[in-house]
Amino acid sequence: MNTTKKSRLIYISIVVTTLVAILVFSLCACQAQSSYNDTGEKHGLPHFDGYKLKQTTVLSRHNIRSPLTDGGSTLTKVTPHKWFDWTSKPSELSLRGGELETVMGQYFAKYLQSEGLISENWEPKDDEAFFYANSAQRTIATAKYFSAGLLPVADAKVYHKYALGGKDDVFLPLQVYVNDKIKEQIKKEINEKFDLGNINKNLSEEYKTLEYVLDFKDSEYAKEKNITSFEQDMPEINIKQNDEITTTGTLKAANEACDALKLQFYEEENDKTAAFGHDMTMQQWTQIGKIGDTYENVLFGTHTAAVGASNRICAELLKDINNKNRKFTFLCGHDSTILSLLTALDAKEYHLPNAIEQDTPIGVKLVFNKYLGQDGVEYCSINLVYQSIDQLRHKQSVDMNHPPEKCDIELNGLTKNDAGLYKMSDVKSRLNKVIDEYRNNVRN
Repeated sequence: MNTTKKSRLIYISIVVTTLVAILVFSLCACQAQSSYNDTGEKHGLPHFDGYKLKQTTVLSRHNIRSPLTDGGSTLTKVTPHKWFDWTSKPSELSLRGGELETVMGQYFAKYLQSEGLISENWEPKDDEAFFYANSAQRTIATAKYFSAGLLPVADAKVYHKYALGGKDDVFLPLQVYVNDKIKEQIKKEINEKFDLGNINKNLSEEYKTLEYVLDFKDSEYAKEKNITSFEQDMPEINIKQNDEITTTGTLKAANEACDALKLQFYEEENDKTAAFGHDMTMQQWTQIGKIGDTYENVLFGTHTAAVGASNRICAELLKDINNKNRKFTFLCGHDSTILSLLTALDAKEYHLPNAIEQDTPIGVKLVFNKYLGQDGVEYCSINLVYQSIDQLRHKQSVDMNHPPEKCDIELNGLTKNDAGLYKMSDVKSRLNKVIDEYRNNVRN
């Protein structure tokens, strides 16, 4: 090969390499821009060009707590291992839960400031802000910590209807009125949706994972009952007036263990320690979450039960949305509060990325944003917003550059406009529909 030809090939090679490098750089830049746009639009709270945010209403689940029960309970018997050394009394908000909730309050402050709804270091006047929690320590404390993050220089008061420990039916899924007809309808819907006779069989793979991480066969519970795996019994559904729907048997015992495991997973940053020394994949942790999700759905995720449980929170939301002076409301309840409400409102199925609980993750917020359009009409967005697994476990940043996860909620039978917003009048009509259906059930 002569020198001229060789030089030409080298030149061509350099040009091609340079062009490839430019192309790769451009693709990376596009991906980075796409990732940035994705973060701004698909994660965190939404922004809609041409719409002015007028009001934000948040229905929140409390943040990380300790398990509901302690020594002497089934929880201490289902594993030979020692549970995490909780930083709070049974059922109360943990120290990590308080930290995480404060961070979420700070994120909401920055978001609401970016949308022009509030000013930095906002000090609400009169009825502009309202914090209302169920009368349990974990819900009151969650609202307190959130308010500290949102309003760092304001003296925000958290209203709760009763003394500590009182049962507020606005937040709790109490069946305030039931008769024989309603009881039978609820049981019929539960059985149709979950096939109670086979519910434990249908969770067999999830139970195997639970038994593995607990070392269940070596537990006091297993030895007392002379078993090596969770029994395949049929849950009994109990429905009483002025009480929550309850169930018995394996599903309840397994859920109690799953609840504690999930909380331990959030609290303990070491993967192996969180799993009692076992190696667990994220898929397996999601299986643990599925047992809890199934339990919650059996009790609170069927239509008639949800209408009975959530008509009061619907009334509270309507009162807030119709308050012309209100800019921000924070209502704090439980997973059952949010699940019942979404079921009663006939929300479409959704998937939550970066979460081991697929319905109502710890600390999740159901956010109703009210907007004023350029046409003078009020519109509404509905989203679930929650901290990712790493944000919960490793206290990763939650801010405008590192937002929480977001899932758009869609309601069957309602149509969004081109921007992706519902008319607020349609959302209010759906809330009223739940209240009217409950009243009809009581009359009939």
